[in-house]
Amino acid sequence: MTTALITGSTAGIGAAFARRLAADGHDLVLVARDTGRLREQATELHDRHGIEAEVLTADLAQDRDIEAVAARLGDRKNPVDLLINNAGFGNKGRYLDVPMADELRMLKVHCEAVLRLTSAAAEAMRERGRGGVVNVASTAAFLPRGTYGASKAWVVQFTQGAALDLAGNGVRLMALCPGFVRTEFHERAGMGTDNIPNWMWLDADKVAAAALADLARGKTVSVPDPRYKALLGAAKLLPRGVLGGISSRTGRKYGPR
Repeated sequence: MTTALITGSTAGIGAAFARRLAADGHDLVLVARDTGRLREQATELHDRHGIEAEVLTADLAQDRDIEAVAARLGDRKNPVDLLINNAGFGNKGRYLDVPMADELRMLKVHCEAVLRLTSAAAEAMRERGRGGVVNVASTAAFLPRGTYGASKAWVVQFTQGAALDLAGNGVRLMALCPGFVRTEFHERAGMGTDNIPNWMWLDADKVAAAALADLARGKTVSVPDPRYKALLGAAKLLPRGVLGGISSRTGRKYGPR
């Protein structure tokens, strides 16, 4: 039986991955900041699917917690076959309205933690000749829109480059780029969502299922919905300056309030 480690596992896309992988018979290592929620999730998945669910409490904005998760990924006696780097958050406010400490914390979680955990997992996977990593990014990666979008653009570029370097070693890497997903994400960031059209919302369980299917197909970037594929395709045709203006106006309309 294979084991998957999921960061940010207790809510949103991370919880959807946990449900899907447990239903498929994978043992899990569940990683998040809230020990109580982790234990509740582990018990539920174990009782429902008969899998083993290990709990690892960690705040990926803290060096020692990143190191603890990296050590678990590097455990050769209890190998992790699939890493889902899902932990992340948004900041309420535009550039220069957000405190620098919050911006740096975002980069720590979205970029540094992803780099360190992917590297720890990929090194062990390369030794075994098999394994997979899904780094959760966003369609915001393709739009000129603040620190969040920039951090997710880094995730996409890093994942694609690492995938090329590891080609032929049995390790698959993929960046997952969903659009708006119905999760706790916006609520936690204090962002208003009332003005976001219903058609733009995605279901977290469907996103997780599409991502795993794309990983199995060998894709290095997954945009898990035809609507967003069409939107991103159209965006490529617009001049960068026009795209920046649209992105800024969209952020004001749909973003923090």
